[in-house]
Amino acid sequence: MKKGYLIAHLSVHDKEGMEKFRQMAGPTIAEYGGKVLVREPNPDVREGENLGIALVIEFENIDIARKFYESEKYQAAKAVRELASNTHLVLVEGS
Repeated sequence: MKKGYLIAHLSVHDKEGMEKFRQMAGPTIAEYGGKVLVREPNPDVREGENLGIALVIEFENIDIARKFYESEKYQAAKAVRELASNTHLVLVEGS
């Protein structure tokens, strides 16, 4: 079965808020078996706007990635993140 990936590009304007988000989201990522593959604060953006942090999280499959994203715990963390950053986020299936 193909893996599921959460890919995010974040522009942080509240570092304390993002730290709170990380504390909330980290255990939830682990609960769903997620593995952070990339966390790059200075990505080499070749096209489009450089928002800031680039993040890639791998899950066992796309269904688990979706369940993680839709979980009550992540939605609570997301509400905190939305106050602290502007984010582009996609879920994709890959090998």
